[in-house]
Amino acid sequence: MKRSVFEYMEQYGHEQVVFCRDREAGLRAIIAIHDTTLGPATGGTRVWAYESEEEALIDALRLSHAMTYKYAAAGINLGGGKTTIIIQPGEKTSEALFRALGRFIDSLGGRYITGEDVGTTAGDLEYINMETDFVVGLPAESGGSGGPSPYTAIGVVEGMKACCQEVYGSESLRGKGVAVQGVGNVGRHLVKILVENGASVVVADIDEQRVKGVVDEFGVGRVGPDDFYGVECDIFSPCALGAVLNDETIPRLRCKVVAGSANNQLAEAQHGDMLHERGILYAPDFIINAGGTIADTDQLEGGFNAERAKKKVARVYDNIAKVIEISKRDGIPTSRAADRLAEERIERMSHLKRIRVKMPKKIARAADIFPRR
Repeated sequence: MKRSVFEYMEQYGHEQVVFCRDREAGLRAIIAIHDTTLGPATGGTRVWAYESEEEALIDALRLSHAMTYKYAAAGINLGGGKTTIIIQPGEKTSEALFRALGRFIDSLGGRYITGEDVGTTAGDLEYINMETDFVVGLPAESGGSGGPSPYTAIGVVEGMKACCQEVYGSESLRGKGVAVQGVGNVGRHLVKILVENGASVVVADIDEQRVKGVVDEFGVGRVGPDDFYGVECDIFSPCALGAVLNDETIPRLRCKVVAGSANNQLAEAQHGDMLHERGILYAPDFIINAGGTIADTDQLEGGFNAERAKKKVARVYDNIAKVIEISKRDGIPTSRAADRLAEERIERMSHLKRIRVKMPKKIARAADIFPRR
């Protein structure tokens, strides 16, 4: 490695990094626990063909750091964590691999709770759950949310309403032009809710079949992917790839609000400044797309409850409003105000921080809620 593990931990501010190896199961994993000020570190398990162990470590550190901010800004009493599993290109995962990981997670005694991420499925989580109760995002039949996409879309709509209240003086989406980039799992749900709210929607996606399906089902407009950034609209909604807001695309935008579900929408931090300078209100991605995360973690409240989860997700409206308030208060772009919102909450709660986080009673009863199979 170019730098020591402790140097990387110092850079990102981590409390703990756990290296996990099970030769027979083929497991090589890294669990990164960033900050437990607000509660147990929580974040999904990512499976990827990393080019090196250092790359896997940096990814775990970077992603767990981001989860701390996401939970803090969302008002959730959890810290940031992440697991990365290293595989070879084309290698298949197995029940044994995920159950081995589950045993390592269980050995942490509640300091870390995992969930779904790139390369993992709800079925994989069920394998992990065979060895530990510290899992969220399980299928509905196993007591989980049954998938985060619908809740992510609900949260994005709530964030859009908060932005409309600020920009247009009304939270109503009726008659608003919304350009949705990407109509995968979240985008499709988002289009449905927007149409139900009376918005005028156009969509784009590199997958023509997806576009056709959404256009046929909801009667929305379509624009080619190459022409999409120049579409005149009220709200531009990135719901696909990251880094779509950059030096090339921002000057082409013809909207007053950017609000979508995609992760890492800004190619660089300076692009949040560019949007601010152009008078475009940006709903920071890790604030507005937190609905799925909020719903997944509802399971920790004594078992998943859909209505309760929806009420929690609706708070995305308030969180976006807080970001806007901080932006105006401090004279900074909303992209920087979002970080400040998270940091201020962590700072207020820092006196409660403990090196060892006690397992909440509701989590301690998880074995009763989800009996071993």
